Amino acid sequence: MTSTKVDPSSRDDAAGSGSAAASTASATDAPDRLSALLAQFRVRASLFHTGPLCGRSHFEALPDRAFLHVLRRGRLQIEHRARAGAPRRLVVDEPTLLLYPRALHHAFVNPPREGSDFTCATLHFDGGDRNPIVAALPALVQVPLGAVPGLQPALDLLFAETDAPRCGSRLLADRLFEVVLIQLLRWLIDHPQAAGIDHGLMMGLSDARLARVLVALHGAPQDDWPLARMAVVAGMSRSAFAATFRATTGLTPAAYLTQWRLTLAATQLRAGRPQKQVAADLGFASTSSLSRAFRQHYAASPREWLERDR
Repeated sequence: MTSTKVDPSSRDDAAGSGSAAASTASATDAPDRLSALLAQFRVRASLFHTGPLCGRSHFEALPDRAFLHVLRRGRLQIEHRARAGAPRRLVVDEPTLLLYPRALHHAFVNPPREGSDFTCATLHFDGGDRNPIVAALPALVQVPLGAVPGLQPALDLLFAETDAPRCGSRLLADRLFEVVLIQLLRWLIDHPQAAGIDHGLMMGLSDARLARVLVALHGAPQDDWPLARMAVVAGMSRSAFAATFRATTGLTPAAYLTQWRLTLAATQLRAGRPQKQVAADLGFASTSSLSRAFRQHYAASPREWLERDR
């Protein structure tokens, strides 16, 4: 066994300013930082491989297709193309989660005969690259399995279903991969810098003060959110909140709210909802207000964007 082109698309789709203590969300007082995001932008997993991979295996980059690989045993060399946003070559020699949140060609180089042991799934994030979780992650997230507390029981169930398939195993494995992904995202929110994340949504959610505001915006984007109200939710002065928010996420609070509303609008328009209803539900003053903001952000009117998207 020397070279493999792994093509999961051929498989059936079964589905989908303060102290350090104040800056890090604790398990007891932090709001639910993921549920609103995952409710608005769902993710679906589909198992496509379990077992050894020998020699060179290629994973092609296709639009809106992400990968989550679990290296269970063995030693692996990973290769990426130049200017792909990930290291050209890296070596993994311990059980590891490898998340590619966006389409990115990658190749695994394993021992040519005995190989290395994997369980792998493709992921489909609603909205593709526009998905706020996807946009907040680096091209490759590499985390040792032992670094994520509570991950092992889910992996044990996943491996039990993939190692000895029974009725419903494929569907159950897909759902368990989604559980593994959620556990990984939880860990990334609490340890963003360990994954090479230094700004953006994940960094914002890792700060207890900013997380309260972000969760509130995600849950009620239609509300009126002046800076003063956001600062009260964060428990900070307006100036300190505005400066911290921008330094952490890379956007002003108002720009983040507008971007969040437009991301939701794009998803709802794509699903066929009327523009007038979308504007009203997301806090835009009028349909024309939504259209202007949409054109500024996407360089196209909602109708033009939909035609291009199709």
